[in-house]
Amino acid sequence: MSTLRAKAVLIGDEVHVAGNKDQWGRGGATSAEGKDSTSAGSSKKPVYGVIEFEQQGDTVVITGKIEGLSENTQHGFHIHEFGDVSNGCTSAGAHFNPHKKQHAGPEDTDRHVGDLGNIQTDASGVATVNIKDKMISLNGEHSILGRCLVVHEKPDDLGRGGDDESKKTGNAGKRLACGIVGTVNPEKK
Repeated sequence: MSTLRAKAVLIGDEVHVAGNKDQWGRGGATSAEGKDSTSAGSSKKPVYGVIEFEQQGDTVVITGKIEGLSENTQHGFHIHEFGDVSNGCTSAGAHFNPHKKQHAGPEDTDRHVGDLGNIQTDASGVATVNIKDKMISLNGEHSILGRCLVVHEKPDDLGRGGDDESKKTGNAGKRLACGIVGTVNPEKK
């Protein structure tokens, strides 16, 4: 039996927004409202990354790199309910939460399925991702295939912020980048 694998190519939200598709792959893009790009980081580079998912028994191993973020910062990292980027990362909907739980951290048993916590950047604004999660899956009820991976502007407070928004989103702020989680050819490495 082949190993189940998937991949998400994350692209900055300013690139996804309608009317801005001519800026793909260029730093310093402007948003649909005509303002400077709001991707995190002083270089105005768009946020970009490739994240891979591999099902290993009851655990999904998540690896990859995300570039263009602010230096030495944490960013909320979640699976959202829809694999739709037709109107930017907003189209991805809320966190993937089929059991209608409150937002929490990845180590909490009572959480959204899509709650993956935070990623940490280095001094160059690059986040190297290496997460193991037993809640998400690449098949069955908790499958993330066809859903959207989102990187947020702020750290996720893991539902411990003491307000209503914390219990929904972890106060992680706007969506900087997103990508649809899709299957990959199991024969290719």
